[in-house]
Amino acid sequence: MTFRALIFVCVTWLAGPALASDMPPVSVPSPHSAADTLARVEAEIAARNLTLLAKIDHQAAAADVDLEMPAATVVFFGMPKAGTPMFRKVPTLAIDLPLRVLVYEDAEGAVFVAYNPGEWLGEAVMARHGLNMPPEAQAGMTGMLSALAEAVIAP
Repeated sequence: MTFRALIFVCVTWLAGPALASDMPPVSVPSPHSAADTLARVEAEIAARNLTLLAKIDHQAAAADVDLEMPAATVVFFGMPKAGTPMFRKVPTLAIDLPLRVLVYEDAEGAVFVAYNPGEWLGEAVMARHGLNMPPEAQAGMTGMLSALAEAVIAP
């Protein structure tokens, strides 16, 4: 390998993670308490005929080891009918999916609903597993997650 080719490979390798990290999660402020926002997330998932698969309560885990932190719960959800064929084809995809939202409270007590945009899912997650997520599918995923978050924070 020539020195120029080696430089190209290194720059390309370093740029990949940087591009994915340029897409931070979307955080939407909620006027509701963390507990109410979490309940609304669960209700909205059910209303959209999605499956709530798991919840990870980071605040409770911290309390279990005598530490304190504001509310932070990750809710995993999806459509097993759509996801299972993908996981069967590419088993490692299951480390990054299903979809998730985070309900969290910041240090000042403000509550947020956060999610990863569809563009990040397509360009970082799917791509790292050798899958292609067309731009229109990425936009559709962002639209669905945005609509979910907006319904959750509605008065």
